[in-house]
Amino acid sequence: VQLQASGGGLVQPGGSLRLTCTGSGFSLADYPIGWFRQSPGKEREGISCITETDGTTYYADSVKGRFAISRDKANNTVYLQMNSLKPEDTATYHCATVVNDHLCSYLNVLPFGSWGQGTLVTVSS
Repeated sequence: VQLQASGGGLVQPGGSLRLTCTGSGFSLADYPIGWFRQSPGKEREGISCITETDGTTYYADSVKGRFAISRDKANNTVYLQMNSLKPEDTATYHCATVVNDHLCSYLNVLPFGSWGQGTLVTVSS
């Protein structure tokens, strides 16, 4: 199971980015998929999850109302649309499989299984 996050970059405060998660050797549609982020000196933070069965979405309070997770099953892809970005959103973002649908709602416990290389998002003027 290998996942790859892409789409990061430098964006000004208030701007938007869309991150993409792709999988190789397996179908993302067979798993709940989450996103977490980490920056130097800070703890890893689970920020979003989408369930495998019915596509229910969950968000950390820090990103709720600004970020949106979605699936494209035909293209074996999961997206994270990030709007109204803030400097505190600066981090390396990773997508990951989640142990099961139930744990999607417990992002604070970092219920992640496999993940790959992340993508750096820098929010700065």
